[in-house]
Amino acid sequence: MTGCASMPDSGEVHRVDASQRTDADAQVRVFGVPPRAGEGPNDIVRGFLEAVTSDEADYKTARLYLTRAASKNWQPFSQTTVLEDGPNPSMDSPIRDPEEKTAVAELSGKQIATVDRKQAYKPAEGTYRTTIHLTRVGGEWRIDAPPTGLVLGKSDFDRIYRSVNKYYFAATDRDDRASGSQKDVLVADPVYLRRRIDPLTSTVKALLEGPTSWLENVVDTKFPSSTRLVDSSLSLDDSNALRVRLSSRALHVGQSQCTRMAAQLLYTVQDQASAKISRVELAGKDGSELCVLNPGEAAAYAPAGLRKHAERQYFVDGEHRLASLSDASDEPSRVEGPFGDGTVQLGSVGVDRSERLAAGVSLDGRSLYVAPMSSGAERGGVKLRSRAKSEKDALSAPSWDGNGNLWIADRDPERPRLLRLAAGTDEAQEVEVPSLGGGRIEGLRVSSDGVRIALLITRDGRTSLELGRVERTDAGAGEPPLSVSDLLSVAPQLEHVESASWAGTSRLVVVGREPGGVQQLQYVETDGSSSNTPTLPGISGVEAVAASEDESKPLIAHSDDGIVRLPVDANWKLVTEKGKAPVYPG
Repeated sequence: MTGCASMPDSGEVHRVDASQRTDADAQVRVFGVPPRAGEGPNDIVRGFLEAVTSDEADYKTARLYLTRAASKNWQPFSQTTVLEDGPNPSMDSPIRDPEEKTAVAELSGKQIATVDRKQAYKPAEGTYRTTIHLTRVGGEWRIDAPPTGLVLGKSDFDRIYRSVNKYYFAATDRDDRASGSQKDVLVADPVYLRRRIDPLTSTVKALLEGPTSWLENVVDTKFPSSTRLVDSSLSLDDSNALRVRLSSRALHVGQSQCTRMAAQLLYTVQDQASAKISRVELAGKDGSELCVLNPGEAAAYAPAGLRKHAERQYFVDGEHRLASLSDASDEPSRVEGPFGDGTVQLGSVGVDRSERLAAGVSLDGRSLYVAPMSSGAERGGVKLRSRAKSEKDALSAPSWDGNGNLWIADRDPERPRLLRLAAGTDEAQEVEVPSLGGGRIEGLRVSSDGVRIALLITRDGRTSLELGRVERTDAGAGEPPLSVSDLLSVAPQLEHVESASWAGTSRLVVVGREPGGVQQLQYVETDGSSSNTPTLPGISGVEAVAASEDESKPLIAHSDDGIVRLPVDANWKLVTEKGKAPVYPG
């Protein structure tokens, strides 16, 4: 680590190698050490690499290691390369001639991820190798060709950066006809921002810059294009209100649009604020009020999975019937209707988010039914039939989006397909997955906003968890064509994933194994980065896990012991020894 804390206030400042850092450094502000006179090329390169780990907003000290032209052209935020360990510099050849004018150093390491210009994290494993060119300026060595952006070890990256969810509105399918169709639903867009550089202000600026490249095709921002922040720094006032002055681009928006802008802002900044925000006030450049929104009013625009309702947990009991659990009781009860009375022998289920309809896959995996969960309801006919010869090759467990549409995969080796039933009742429509390649979808969970879908995909004997973007195009009359695009690896460290479920607005809970390792139950972020959530209590032989996007709800799992449940801040508790296929609505 290059730098020092604010104490002691005397004594010499020394460079500390990155390998000497400890967890305590996470609480220490780090400042760069400028180059000393007479330092050789190797020291200059190492000094520069240490200086870019500082908590300086403008990398002023790091730029002292560059030539004037290189400092002017260097763009540290164009890209961040994250290495498993710190970058390892080595000189191309030793400097033996004191009159030598140029030198070249090579940087290498094991790359694990990149962060792009819009602060989006993306796993990217491989070997990293690049060169740094140096030249003499006034007798001193300086870098005239630095690496692209920043190059950081994982420990430094975790210390310097924090994950932030920006929020944008889902661009929903205008042809959604389901009752309770979600409108004005916010979607989480995770980015990484510097932890100690005015976090509130940097978060608002990141929101105004618009969604990340991966998400921008399926979300909208209500802020007019090129809207900028007027104030150089933001803070909460004595009543915990946040007042934000915007550039002239925002002056002429209507009240409805302004309210939605404020909702985006409130949900984005709340986790970065030092206290619970009492209200958000948007104002023009001259201070004139545009609109005001408090948390209660903003709830109308909350991510669909966070909207309050009487959510229960569900599973298939030992007699292949649909049973449910409430948070207040450990005693399961059979649901009303054909899925609870044994009319259909169930292998897996999906419950819609209104908790009025259920989709059930028959015990042999070949038939899909959709029926109300109410007394006297009819089972109805088969909505979809698989021609697969075995249960493991037939239909996956179904999943509902927040617009009331039903999603399911047919794993038939002769014709594997991803399908959607609009409103849960229309004819199944095939959904294209262009980047699937030769893989097969084994399971799926669609997000409440309907624009993201988590897929379990088997390729070459490995089952991975990948996130897809649900894209819709307006094709005129009838159902618009759908596709799931740009599959993103979410848990690249796991060789085989058995089960996954949404467990937050940008988080999933996953059951899987690392190469040669034992089964793990863990949280992962949708961008593929490591979750900061505490480790989950161990449990053996988990076949399936289910969670709510409301993180206050318990996990439910099918394990060797049976159906078990994990309340927040507690341990696993047995519900019943017989059962399988646990799910939350969705």
